[in-house]
Amino acid sequence: MASARGMRIRRSREAGVTLVELIVTVAILSILASAAVPITRFEKKRERERELRYDLWSMRAAIDRYKDAADRQAFQIKVDSQGYPPDLKTLVEGVDVQGKKVKFLRRIPIDPMTGNDDWGERAMQDDPDSTSFGGQNLFDVYTKSNGTALDGTKYSTW
Repeated sequence: MASARGMRIRRSREAGVTLVELIVTVAILSILASAAVPITRFEKKRERERELRYDLWSMRAAIDRYKDAADRQAFQIKVDSQGYPPDLKTLVEGVDVQGKKVKFLRRIPIDPMTGNDDWGERAMQDDPDSTSFGGQNLFDVYTKSNGTALDGTKYSTW
C-alpha cells in the first residue's frame, strides 16, 4: 500500500503546472502581444493612406472629366476659367449639359488624415507647391494634413 500511496503523490505532482512554466508561458505571450500592437497600428495607418490616395485620385479624375467636357464645349464656361471648375462644390452640384444635370463627383470625400472635407485646392495660376487657392480654375487638390507617410513623404505633397 505504501507504494500505491507514493504513486498517487508522484502523479499529482506531475499533473500540475509549475510556477516557472507559468511565468515562461506568460512572458512568451506578452512578447507576442507587444509585437502585434505596432503591426496593427501600421496597418491602420496604411489603410488611411490607401484611402487618401483613392480620394485624391477620384477628385483629380473628376477635375479632368470636367475639363474634358468643357474643352468639348458641352457647357458654357467663364472666359478666364480655361475650362477648369471653380471649386470642388461645382463638381458635386454638377453643370447643365443640354438640359441635363451632369455631376462629376458624388460627394466631397472626407480627408482620412484630417477627418473633414476641407481639402487644399490649387488654381491653374498658382505655383505647384502653393498652399493658398486663387479662388478660381481648380487645377489640383491636396490634403491639409502635416503628417508624414510610412514612406517618409509628407501627405500634403501627394
